Amino acid sequence: MTISVASGKGGTGKTTVAASLASVIPQSVYIDCDVEEPNGHLMLQPKFASEESVNKLLPKIDYDKCDFCGKCIEVCEFNALINLKFEILLFEEMCHSCGACEYFCPQNAITEIPKELGKLRSGITANGIKFYDGLLNIGEATAVPLIKRVKEKIDNKSINIIDSPPGTSCSMVETVKNSDFCLLVTESTPFGLNDLKLAVDVVKNINVPFGVVINKYDETFTEMEQYLTENHIKVMLRIPFDRKIAEAYSNGILPVNNSDKLRSEFIGLVDTIKKKIKSNGTQMTQKKQIFAD
Repeated sequence: MTISVASGKGGTGKTTVAASLASVIPQSVYIDCDVEEPNGHLMLQPKFASEESVNKLLPKIDYDKCDFCGKCIEVCEFNALINLKFEILLFEEMCHSCGACEYFCPQNAITEIPKELGKLRSGITANGIKFYDGLLNIGEATAVPLIKRVKEKIDNKSINIIDSPPGTSCSMVETVKNSDFCLLVTESTPFGLNDLKLAVDVVKNINVPFGVVINKYDETFTEMEQYLTENHIKVMLRIPFDRKIAEAYSNGILPVNNSDKLRSEFIGLVDTIKKKIKSNGTQMTQKKQIFAD
């Protein structure tokens, strides 16, 4: 089972919610795909056991063989190569490591060489949570290849909590897609509502079931409730705007470890998500049976 936790904007408490979920699920797996600024480790404090490099492959031209025929430029779908007649110029940031240029080069003048994108760290917390995160190297233009590598750590025999990058870019889409359920974390502010709408559109488009957690909940911000009601969106949990929660977070303490009431609510949230995933699976099976008949 895979539960992704996303948000339309940064600062809503997405990582706090993701880490809290992982902490109340026995033998869970926490995967931090916010590779540009991972901070789940600050809350869960794992002991890291290993760190490995994650690479992307870039084409290297052998000019003793290259006759500048232009085939590599022709087959590159991402326009990462330019033929200057005396040099094949590569824009590394645009290369998707698809390997087409090497495969189709008639002179076998292209080989692929690795370039480090970042690191993948693995560890375990004091209470047995398996922990993985990625660290994207500064200056890298795209996080998607590293996110794909980190997601390979999903354990299909466990409950996986995936912390998504904030926003609604390619990084968020790559993280959330194929999840069994997505929690969208928002806050009771106009900015929170605006960016929640964007995130809702994304998860609907990629067909991932979802619900909403409102963090720093303020009942006087009625526009949030109005939008959710009008669009028939389920509010899974409302976390109050509470100074004690903020103080715990600022000291690196998960709120669920500081409040029995909140911990109970998160356990209930997990149970609700499990039921929704089971219900969605039953509905999909029924639809397949209808089409088969």
